[in-house]
Amino acid sequence: MQSKYPQKPGIDFILKQAFFYWNKTLFFQLIFSIFYFGIFFTVLFFFDGKYGILAQYAEAAKYAKDGIEAYSAQVVKMQSTPGFQYFSWAVIGTSIFLYPLNIGFYQIYRKIDLNEKLELGDLLVGYNGFNFFKYIGYYIFWSFVYLYTFQTVILAVVWVFVTIFVAPLMFFTNKRIFEAISLNLQVLRKYFLEILVCVIVAIFFRYIGFALFFIGGLFTFPFWNAMIYSLYKTVFSEKS
Repeated sequence: MQSKYPQKPGIDFILKQAFFYWNKTLFFQLIFSIFYFGIFFTVLFFFDGKYGILAQYAEAAKYAKDGIEAYSAQVVKMQSTPGFQYFSWAVIGTSIFLYPLNIGFYQIYRKIDLNEKLELGDLLVGYNGFNFFKYIGYYIFWSFVYLYTFQTVILAVVWVFVTIFVAPLMFFTNKRIFEAISLNLQVLRKYFLEILVCVIVAIFFRYIGFALFFIGGLFTFPFWNAMIYSLYKTVFSEKS
């Protein structure tokens, strides 16, 4: 794979391309969301039923009227319990297990480009054979850094931008994590404005479906993958 920087594309072109892929795959967006949220909330409510974490959060919220310090003290107290630790690891573990589901969209979008027939199994390509361990390993690494930098907010956002193309580079060109990050940094310097605008649009559109009408979120939640693929396809060129 060789990175190539052609004449800078317009942001409108990248956005139109992303919405094109999203619109062509609405059925797969829905299946993705049903599968993702079905598993995630099943695990969430199962462990909440065992440890009552959500009820504890609601109880801690009552202390907000006494000030942020009182509320924070209750949250810290709750987070120090073994039940909260088990609950947190269960939620994190579920998110990690579900991550390869996103990889399937790269397969689907590439098939659209090649005019190939789409199959439901394409959505599960990230779970095939070694792929599962490959993407799970990457997401564990990504999550560790993200959670460590989350308190700073700014560094967490930087980490998202630094790794935005890592997954498609691993999928399409079999790059290793740090090779992909290096290539990611190269295009980030040249296309920062385009990437910034598209990321903002992707985040807004991803959650707007839940805000306006809840069921719509099942279609808009996976939009992030279409935007990443559109950006990837525009700023990278693959050559054998």
